[in-house]
Amino acid sequence: MIIYADAPDEAVAAHFGDPYGEQKALLAGTAAVDRSNRGIVTVTGPDRLSWLHSLLSQHLSGLRPGEAAEALLLSPNGHLEHHLSLTDDGTTTWIHVEPGTAPALAAFLDRMRFMLRVEVADVSGEFKVVTGEPVRDLKAGVELPDVAGPSWIVPRSLEVPARAGIWAYEALRIAAHKVRPGLDTDHKTIPHEVGLIDTAVHLNKGCYRGQETVARVHNLGRPPRRLVFLHLDGGADRLPARGAPVELDGRQIGLMGSSARHFELGPIGLALVKRNVPVDATLTADGVAASQEIIVSPDTGQNVTIDPALRGRKL
Repeated sequence: MIIYADAPDEAVAAHFGDPYGEQKALLAGTAAVDRSNRGIVTVTGPDRLSWLHSLLSQHLSGLRPGEAAEALLLSPNGHLEHHLSLTDDGTTTWIHVEPGTAPALAAFLDRMRFMLRVEVADVSGEFKVVTGEPVRDLKAGVELPDVAGPSWIVPRSLEVPARAGIWAYEALRIAAHKVRPGLDTDHKTIPHEVGLIDTAVHLNKGCYRGQETVARVHNLGRPPRRLVFLHLDGGADRLPARGAPVELDGRQIGLMGSSARHFELGPIGLALVKRNVPVDATLTADGVAASQEIIVSPDTGQNVTIDPALRGRKL
């Protein structure tokens, strides 16, 4: 039995009849997830790494073959446009991005080539992303780390056994506090709000688009919103809808992002809330009661003193 997922994952299986068992199999390294709806872009040419370094938030000029990284393409005002998972094999930089976004990313990169020795291609029709330990034995494609086991970019023709659905992957991603742009963000999101400053931004590199906003928030602290992990009321018969209001005492203070049912934690989710929402407040997400676990501190930046015990604290 195959049940297909909702947008933006409607092209892949949600589950195969046992969502909780599929989560456990992913963690145990005995299952793989088809994430073939992800977009894939390649960059070739001798200038590729220094060129990407100049455009993106990550330090990429010295990326070694086989080394993986996360990077952001920001707007001129520092808002998140693309989140890139990438690796280089010595001749090609392989990038995977959210479903449906590869054409826009490839078009932007192509416009920025100027006279440099680089070539950009959207190869989403030829390659796919698969996540899970069983792919390792197939010895095909390039490997990147992920929250639910290693991911590979492999030819679309490759058959991958021991399947789990995208619901299993999403439950493990949310439990790992890993934001997914487009599901847990909006057009105003900046890196500090969602924890991407820790993994996808290098704070001591040269200029790139949107750097002024990153530097200002890092030096002054206090972004307008913060990402929170929600433990949702297990008595509710539904999960909150993505984009639904998150409220405190009847007043909207944020927006709901992803949600899932985890085999150990029960119903969980991610949400963006106003920075000054009390960290011990019980919230309501689309009518479902929710307690907070802190991902991004209400105070952030190098000039702000942060209690190290705050991150990951359940209240």
